[in-house]
Amino acid sequence: MEEVTKIDPSMLSAFAELVGVHNNIERGMLLLYIIIVILTIIVFNLGFARKLSIVKTIIVYILLFIGCSPLTLLGVRLPVAEGLVITAVVLGIYRFRMYQQRKERQNEKTE
Repeated sequence: MEEVTKIDPSMLSAFAELVGVHNNIERGMLLLYIIIVILTIIVFNLGFARKLSIVKTIIVYILLFIGCSPLTLLGVRLPVAEGLVITAVVLGIYRFRMYQQRKERQNEKTE
């Protein structure tokens, strides 16, 4: 007989509770991992990505996928995914403002 451990939903982070880690651990952890991977890719591309060769890009993404495993374990109780969402929003705003400034500079040069 398999021993089932109960998880207290009040001890979970918001995303862990949202994906139902307390109801179905396997499905919940997989969904949390996928969310963290997607958010990490977005944050990486918004803030840190450069044009790399295809081999280097593949290596970076493989390491990113591996590195998200411990983040997922921490993300069950700590707000890892929530922090990634906030980071993505801040970097998105930064990128948008940089785009606006470049556009204004180009308009000033053409006038």
